[in-house]
Amino acid sequence: MMNCCQCCGIEEQFNRAEATRKLREYRRAGPARTTQLLLDALMREPVAGQTLLDIGGGVGAIQHALLKAGAATATAVEASTAYLAVAREEAARQEHAERIIYHHGNFVDIADTLPSADIVTLDRVICCYHDMPTLVDRSSAKAARLYGLVYPRDTWWVRAGLRAENALLWLQRSTFRVFAHSSAAVDAIVRRNGLQQRFARNAGAWQAVVYERIAGGGFTRATRHTTGSSSKT
Repeated sequence: MMNCCQCCGIEEQFNRAEATRKLREYRRAGPARTTQLLLDALMREPVAGQTLLDIGGGVGAIQHALLKAGAATATAVEASTAYLAVAREEAARQEHAERIIYHHGNFVDIADTLPSADIVTLDRVICCYHDMPTLVDRSSAKAARLYGLVYPRDTWWVRAGLRAENALLWLQRSTFRVFAHSSAAVDAIVRRNGLQQRFARNAGAWQAVVYERIAGGGFTRATRHTTGSSSKT
């Protein structure tokens, strides 16, 4: 279900040409620098047997890295039809298709239908969504163990750059927009859901942050998906 203007903009911005370009880059060079930074932080501890919920996972770089490291299954939620198509293609190529469950839609709309996971990731997703409080609240609540984010740094020059990008998008008559959300606000929401920060590092205009659920953090595990591949549209 895609019932927001920004989600329609995501479909337009992350179209087949863009998704195909990103897939070529991934196959040539592997995960982007900030994605690899997040992966390195997540895999400081063993991930064998863990489940993953990857929100806005693009071509699936995080999914494939963690599955190769021994993760049990991955659930991928993607708002872009084009990205979902290339992600399926790459999963088949890497022989991971039977271990990934796909959902097409706005995560905020379908969150209640999704299971929790040991690891939840949003790699360059928060900056693409207008309602950060709801997105971060609902996604961090799904994390049984680790919650990993890559999103823009909270600095004046990053905010200025995003304003310039939005001006260009407006001139192009695109409904897609990018957002500079407050790092302190993101952190406060995650901590309210019973997680504490264990890793944070800047990389250019981006920051990679990993949170870990603390003992007694109020988490109740939902039923996990069984292994299999499906799509919810």
